Amino acid sequence: MRADRKWVERNLGFDPIGNPPPPATFARAEAVSPKKPEDFQREIIDFDSEGTEGREFLAFSTATGLSRFTDIPWPTALAPKPAAKLTRKGSSALPRADVLVVTWTVDEGHALSRVLTPGKDSRNDYLSYTHNYAAISAKMRNGCPAKEAKRLGAYWTTKIGGKSAVVFKSDSHMSQDGPQLPNIDVWRQIIDEVRPKLVITTGTAGGIGTAVEVGDVIVSANVSFDCKSKFKNFKYDGALIAAQHYSSAKADTKYFTKAKSLFAANAGQLPKDNTRAPKIFTVGPRSFTRGILTTDFFGFDTSSNYYGLKNMGDVSEMGDAVLGLVAREMGDRAPPWLCIRNVSDPQIASGTLSIRDQAKVAAQIYKGFGRWSSVCSAIACWASIAAL
Repeated sequence: MRADRKWVERNLGFDPIGNPPPPATFARAEAVSPKKPEDFQREIIDFDSEGTEGREFLAFSTATGLSRFTDIPWPTALAPKPAAKLTRKGSSALPRADVLVVTWTVDEGHALSRVLTPGKDSRNDYLSYTHNYAAISAKMRNGCPAKEAKRLGAYWTTKIGGKSAVVFKSDSHMSQDGPQLPNIDVWRQIIDEVRPKLVITTGTAGGIGTAVEVGDVIVSANVSFDCKSKFKNFKYDGALIAAQHYSSAKADTKYFTKAKSLFAANAGQLPKDNTRAPKIFTVGPRSFTRGILTTDFFGFDTSSNYYGLKNMGDVSEMGDAVLGLVAREMGDRAPPWLCIRNVSDPQIASGTLSIRDQAKVAAQIYKGFGRWSSVCSAIACWASIAAL
């Protein structure tokens, strides 16, 4: 799939260049009149389809909000069962669990909570997590999401079958926290506290190439760094960040067929231009041109290969490889991990558009469909937990 401004007009009801959304539809002022593609980076993190800007965006476009979410017809014995309440303090350590699931953006959190903790929303209900916030945030730059929220994240617990899980919406971001990369400290801490048998990173990502469509899911035991900007010269443990990391996990596909059938409950909210039902692609640990690509810059795939992402992976995002880095540091103590990412925006057609205008196209697609594509990856998380 390849998207251009006409694609946005067909699927979201407006031309992002000729008829851009009004200022009230933006979470961040810098994204209203962007000077560079990076001005959309924080917009994607903060945009809340259930907040004021989200309501304005839904009114302006033909996008749909999660009020349209259809409850998923789970297999009876494997329906997610969130905790009725949490009696812990936010300043306490996270509880132990079989699985730790981590996501980042506001809309990813909404979608993940609809699926894994039904009835408990990541924004309104999850418990703020502040354990060691003062020490870790001292390494963070002013203005980053964690400092603005005065917490490292928020979480809830759930059970799927006989397996327990901590579902964590992180406010610590590789791209936002600053040059000391304190996201490493957050990862170390939450893994040490939960002591999971499996760690899952999940959420949105930009599709690389034209084979994927919005809503497709990549389940990968392989993640690579592509550091050309903020962390180009960043040294960790005395060396530059390693290019590629592999997990000891192997994607268990036992419930993937069932997961794909469960996509159908909400697949009608995905783009009209999709030509088929969303797929799940699995990637093993030693594939050099497949899997998840973590960039340290706001990049997205374009038909002109502007950012050089071709043959670097299936999707690009901005954080998963930090988990790989921490797992490498832990050695034999590291839990198996999987990256479960959905395609929230496809390859962008370069045409005659500037790279800034191409970024406008990509960002509006995310704002229209990021939550709905995240429902698909959240269901794939369910399948991976159920199979554990």
